Amino acid sequence: MTGEVFPLVFQPIYRPKVWGGRNLERLFGKRLPAGAAIGESIECADLPGLQTVDQTGATLASRVAEWGADLLGRAGLDEGRFPLLVKFLDAVEPLSVQVHPDRDAAARYPGARAKIEAWYVIEARPGAFVYLGLRPGLSCEALAAAVRTGCVEAVLMRVPVRAGQSYLVTPGMVHAIGAGVVVAEVETPSDTTYRLYDWGRQRSVEDGGLEIERGLACVRESAPTEAAGPRSHVAGLFTTVTRLAACGSFVVEKVRFVEGLELEIPYAELVVWVILEGRGAVSCSGGREQRFAAGDVIVLPAALKEGRVRTESDCVWLEVTIPIRSDLAAYPRPDAEALRGPGERAGGTIPLNVSHRGRGL
Repeated sequence: MTGEVFPLVFQPIYRPKVWGGRNLERLFGKRLPAGAAIGESIECADLPGLQTVDQTGATLASRVAEWGADLLGRAGLDEGRFPLLVKFLDAVEPLSVQVHPDRDAAARYPGARAKIEAWYVIEARPGAFVYLGLRPGLSCEALAAAVRTGCVEAVLMRVPVRAGQSYLVTPGMVHAIGAGVVVAEVETPSDTTYRLYDWGRQRSVEDGGLEIERGLACVRESAPTEAAGPRSHVAGLFTTVTRLAACGSFVVEKVRFVEGLELEIPYAELVVWVILEGRGAVSCSGGREQRFAAGDVIVLPAALKEGRVRTESDCVWLEVTIPIRSDLAAYPRPDAEALRGPGERAGGTIPLNVSHRGRGL
């Protein structure tokens, strides 16, 4: 790698959708194409044919190639790609009823990639809802019959939503975002979606159609989670951190900072911020400064030097990290009886059966 890394902000890619609208313009000041109903604002992407470009004109893929571990830290790639895809979705009308494959299902279809995603609800009009999974007691066979008869809504679990809620959509879970909902979406790098039902709408050729056979083959009868898992909350004098969602591919937390703070950025791994409210700036070595405001997505490289954040108003953002496998994971666990037994060993130590590997500390 040549030169030092710096915070990355990418030019959004706007995708018109039959279900889209103009709310991202109102909420975040996005400069949407005139007259277009925009459903997706893709903020950070490294996929074939879908590459976001940073403030210097470089694609995310080229940054991955140039910076390597200085960008990713120990996170690694996801099937050769940057491990996260980040979007804003504006559902003025309901999205199609759809499903994403898991790795086993994706392996059966050329070009398919597994996907897990998390939604954070930014705005929801009164009475808004999402569909997450099948209703209790119903099977994939019931879903297949409903698809054939056009009665899909009757077999889906309907979940009321409001701003501030979060949901984890696992591979194989049939789902749809309902009308009047704006979400931030964090997901693994995949654009593979199989639509099962689209409310009788006609789509352009570019926007794809139904893929019922593949979709039904990917559906799993797992029960939906009402939220993305149990939340944890840590509060301090000037900031709060709330864990919203966690899986093997990413962790999403909501961070609140009060106005007027300037703090060191205490990370040595890849971090992505999805700015929801407020404005501020990130600075680093070499005198670089990257300003941010609501609607921006900032990628903080693992090797960022002298990183600092300054808030110019009260700020809220989603902080996305990649779980790092523990260096101890490969070692055998201590015997359960040894853990529970009396302290007959000198110093109360417990043997871990660890032999020397690699370089010493």
